[in-house]
Amino acid sequence: MKMSNNTILITGGTSGIGYALAAQLLERGNTVLVTGRTEEKLAMVRQSLPGVHTYVSDVGDPAAIRRLYSEVTRAFPSVNILINNAGIGLKRNLNDTTVRLEDLDKEIRTNLTGSIQMIQQFLPQLKSQQTAMIVNVSSGLAFVPLAVKPIYCATKAAVHSYTQSLRVQLKNSSVKVIELAPPAVKTNFNKGQEELNSSSAMDVNEFAKASIRGLERDHEEILPGLSRLARLIGRLAPRAVFMKAEAQRMIAASETEALLSQ
Repeated sequence: MKMSNNTILITGGTSGIGYALAAQLLERGNTVLVTGRTEEKLAMVRQSLPGVHTYVSDVGDPAAIRRLYSEVTRAFPSVNILINNAGIGLKRNLNDTTVRLEDLDKEIRTNLTGSIQMIQQFLPQLKSQQTAMIVNVSSGLAFVPLAVKPIYCATKAAVHSYTQSLRVQLKNSSVKVIELAPPAVKTNFNKGQEELNSSSAMDVNEFAKASIRGLERDHEEILPGLSRLARLIGRLAPRAVFMKAEAQRMIAASETEALLSQ
């Protein structure tokens, strides 16, 4: 698909991968819309990326998704690409039974349910376009989970599975379905969890460039950097979750999406 002259909506676009994609897609002559949870961060994006359009919205809130759809489609009826990038990844000790039940689904609501609901809400709009695309950002950790981030990894494995089914169901429509599975990328996704960062992390701008190249070539699965290795290990050595921590970090995708402001 030609990656110019599109109208592209990116969730979680205030920093990290989402921001890098927004910047490079804007340079290619696209109309770019990004969401974030705070106006403060979105104002910074507008200042650094003149021409970008911003919306305060939380993908974990169905009411916010409905409002976003109404505002976006009214202002930009040509929206034809949705990039589900927003994500949260937390370390969790599953032996700690003091965690409130209500606190266990934060990652699920943002990483998985939010993407599914965004697609459900925007699908009629996308189907009405001559050419359209849904890009679901999963993770190399969808294939080889990192045990210290159990819920995050589970949501990304679910995104991978859901994307496969979505692709089959939309095969006769104008909407292409792409999975983008980042490796570890140099962003602030692990803020406060810096021990999870990898020295082999991919430069975020190089990642964005490789991702856009994959989109142009209509690759159904885009696996930049070490993500391809993670997928191979997941197939050949499914017990790789028990690898030593440093070896795992080398293929981890624990910094995959933009960090949503808390």
